[in-house]
Amino acid sequence: MDLDDLAGLRHEYQDAGLDEVDAADDPIAQFTAWFAAWREVGVGEANAMVVATATPDGRPSARTVLLKGLGPEGFVFYTNYESRKGRELAANPYATLLFSWHPVSRQVIVEGPVTRVSDEMSDAYWASRPRGSRLGAAASPQSQPVPGRADLDARWAALDARYADTEIPRPPNWGGFRVRPDLVEFWQGRTNRLHDRLVYTRTDTTPPTWSLSRLAP
Repeated sequence: MDLDDLAGLRHEYQDAGLDEVDAADDPIAQFTAWFAAWREVGVGEANAMVVATATPDGRPSARTVLLKGLGPEGFVFYTNYESRKGRELAANPYATLLFSWHPVSRQVIVEGPVTRVSDEMSDAYWASRPRGSRLGAAASPQSQPVPGRADLDARWAALDARYADTEIPRPPNWGGFRVRPDLVEFWQGRTNRLHDRLVYTRTDTTPPTWSLSRLAP
């Protein structure tokens, strides 16, 4: 496909709008409603999201991970703390999440500071994972160069044998991150590119409150 072909690619959005009067009082409730609607579509992994991080000097990186927890305090995912995203979050603890739900012409953007979840929470999630997934996480020096696929397979096999009759302990460099949202944008596709964009912004009160505003598409 050349650039002329790309320029001609268009999709006309026909889905229902998003009005302020219909929006929930806080973004977690609004996200929960949209997430439930998205799951009904049954396409792909409903909890897949892009996590964008950056180095202290502003060099960005992004990857797709799975949302594994959601509550009033934010959005939780798990990873190797020594991976690229883990290192960047240690040095610059802010992230953006992107949920892209094309079949229903919706996307959600979450921005905010990031902290590690408790060891107890990481332990509980680790214990819930399939055995093969735990072995894979323990075997992989995530984001580090390896000689080849055979090296990874050998690491996995060695751990499989080592823990054949015992529980696989959670590596100390593996656990959860929580993104505490201070801005959440809900985007709904509309006709003629006049899309709906509603943004929740957190205030610095305790408990936090949210202001709601509309952005031009």
